Amino acid sequence: MRNILIIGAGRSASSLIQYLLNKSQEEQLHLTIADLSLELAQKKTNNHPNATALALDIYNKDERRAAIEKAAIVISMLPAHLHIEIARDCLYFKKNLVTASYISDAMQELDAEVKENKLIFMNEVGLDPGIDHMSAMKVIDEIREQGGKMLLFESFCGGLVAPESDNNLWNYKFTWAPRNVVLAGQGGVAKFIQEGTYKYIPYDSLFRRTEFLEVEGYGRFEAYSNRDSLKYRSIYGLDDVLTLFRGTIRRVGFSKAWNMFVQLGMTDDSYVMEDSENMSYRQFINSFLPYHPTDSVEIKTRFLLKIDQDDIMWDKLLELDLFNDKKMVGLKNATPAQILEKILNDSWTLQPEDKDMIVMYHKFGYQINGEKVQMDSQMVCIGQDQTYTAMAKTVGLPVAMATLLILNGKIKTTGVQLPINKEVYLPVLEELEKYGVVFKEQMLPYLGYKYS
Repeated sequence: MRNILIIGAGRSASSLIQYLLNKSQEEQLHLTIADLSLELAQKKTNNHPNATALALDIYNKDERRAAIEKAAIVISMLPAHLHIEIARDCLYFKKNLVTASYISDAMQELDAEVKENKLIFMNEVGLDPGIDHMSAMKVIDEIREQGGKMLLFESFCGGLVAPESDNNLWNYKFTWAPRNVVLAGQGGVAKFIQEGTYKYIPYDSLFRRTEFLEVEGYGRFEAYSNRDSLKYRSIYGLDDVLTLFRGTIRRVGFSKAWNMFVQLGMTDDSYVMEDSENMSYRQFINSFLPYHPTDSVEIKTRFLLKIDQDDIMWDKLLELDLFNDKKMVGLKNATPAQILEKILNDSWTLQPEDKDMIVMYHKFGYQINGEKVQMDSQMVCIGQDQTYTAMAKTVGLPVAMATLLILNGKIKTTGVQLPINKEVYLPVLEELEKYGVVFKEQMLPYLGYKYS
């Protein structure tokens, strides 16, 4: 039996573990599922004979190294900043490694040593990053092979609530890390290229500059810009492309409403609010409003945000119970962003019967045989339940599939890498289709870039 060590048994690992357990007999696999919580690891084994739960504190060097030494390959499903120690141990014991996280500078620095040891450290092989890379590169490579020249590439992805579970005015619930949603777009300016001109959007304007998308069978969506759309220009071989834009998908109206929090200052994570533990929700919002001897918090909020009482934006704020003077923050030394996250969790946490949804949308504009054309590619995935969510499925399955390809010697390229080579993306995308992760492609007249 070949031992696969999976470090981290959180929500994102559910579909990954299920896939490998289902393959364990034919592929001669034994899974060691390691987590700080032995109970959680045991739960994920599902009493399968080819799985063992292991209590593992990754900060305990001896425990960590002992587990890695016994593995044929290591999968790290830990938060991104924790991968590097795992990676160094994998290098020491000459073990291949798979993660779903962006390649950090520290991870990239290991590339020469990883190649020298003929190892594969596959990163960015989840959903976004992951399926976005693979599905994009497949089409881009096909266009080039037909003699086409890329002019435009736009890529959008979003974790949303499924239509049947969409029952609030924001048309949104948390399907992944709430903190990442609250802090989205911060820490730098959004940058992209439009018709050969570099464009920049500062954070305070980010949620008022959106592009609309129509997804067949699911209606209209909007997308706001990711922080750095140019990051993959060279990696994708798109250095001379005229338009390159990557964005995050939400239902129409979300971004305009979210911008209210941005303008008020509620998404700020740079300072601690005084006596936050004893603050009510009403006091929290009032702390961002100017003093007035007679006007209520509600009136001051509407005046500052320039919204009327019959505006849907106002209804969205009311739905969150923001003006309740009985609900307490209850968080010590909390930043505005942390308090906002708690308030939103009251309303946006997925209920046991809720399902989530992933939407991915690519636009490819190119010139071929003297003609400009556009192809749109769309993928929608609906979750099964609160364990096997669409997010867990689209993050975990490609990780599992890439792991098997490496274990079986199907991936030859060594080094610290992401899944942009045919030896990775072709078999993974083909296998994903068996699990309902399917891209539908449509040819269109070339419209150029509509973003304003």
